[in-house]
Amino acid sequence: MAVITRDEPESRATPGTPSESTQSPESPRFTLAAIPQLYVWIAGVVSIIVVLILSLAIWGPEMEFPTTVAHVQSSDGSTSFPRSLRDVTGDAIDGGTKFLTTNGRWLFEGIKDGITYALLYIERGLKWLPWPAVILGLVLAGLAVGGWGLMAFSGIAFLFIGFMGLWEPTLDTIALMVVAVALSVGIGLPLGVLGARNQTADRIMRPILDGMQTMPSFVYLIPGILFFGLGKPAGIFATIIYAVPPVIRLTNLGIRQVSPETVEAARSFGASPLQILTKVQIPMALPTIMAGINQTTMMALAMVTIASMVAAGGLGDNVLRAIQKNEVGNGVIAGLAIVFMAIVIDRLTQAVARGRQAALSAGH
Repeated sequence: MAVITRDEPESRATPGTPSESTQSPESPRFTLAAIPQLYVWIAGVVSIIVVLILSLAIWGPEMEFPTTVAHVQSSDGSTSFPRSLRDVTGDAIDGGTKFLTTNGRWLFEGIKDGITYALLYIERGLKWLPWPAVILGLVLAGLAVGGWGLMAFSGIAFLFIGFMGLWEPTLDTIALMVVAVALSVGIGLPLGVLGARNQTADRIMRPILDGMQTMPSFVYLIPGILFFGLGKPAGIFATIIYAVPPVIRLTNLGIRQVSPETVEAARSFGASPLQILTKVQIPMALPTIMAGINQTTMMALAMVTIASMVAAGGLGDNVLRAIQKNEVGNGVIAGLAIVFMAIVIDRLTQAVARGRQAALSAGH
């Protein structure tokens, strides 16, 4: 039997070969990346020169910013005073602060009373304990988590503090740090978890945290005084604002660094989002979270010392009085007490973080 075949039309594309319509090249699109880098620099230099010449020709040298936005007449109308944008902005901030302090007094008074009572009981508890028992407990803690070196340094450091007559101010500083760090961790951990699980929240928090970490620390004393007046609550408020960003950032980072395969495996076994968070992500991120708590503790100690300027008490008062009276020796001794306490706390928290990291590496 003869087999009759038909020739395929020439226009039909063979399998695996693109058709003529798909082979037509697209028209090139202009992008900034296609411009050679040299031309970009030349254009930038030329634009600067043009702006410079125009500014000198129109306004002359030593050109000032046009900050005046309004003029205010004197009471008799004979004189006009300029008001700058900074004056107007400052007045708006002052008005908002006055509104908050007037209408939110009940809230700030409640927070102030709560912080004051917490500090009072912690200070009383620490001062009730005999100093040999406190030092022995710190020495044994250093031995347990850091070995013989940390044990010896802890004992020498706190004996130095005691024999220099700084035991009670040190206990006051520890009480301030306990409250400030506890509140910072209580605020920072949930916000860090929120930032790790919600991209929008992370985008909102990131510039706020950048501002909190770059703002000069003395600035935080101003809202503390306005909302709480002079005293320890104002110092703790400033300390929390200054010290909370590290624990937020590193909690966020630690949870994001947990292996997606581990999270997916837990989800495949039927774990709920809360169980994944509490039983998988937070335990595996704990070393990073502990590093954030360590940084928050160190920053809190630094800020608690500065907070002596608003009558927060503690070792910062000894440093401040030494500066005011030009007593170099007393200032150095109080400064060494702060340094020794910071080193002991830093080594203890780092040793705990390393122990947790080792446990995770061993699969516990």
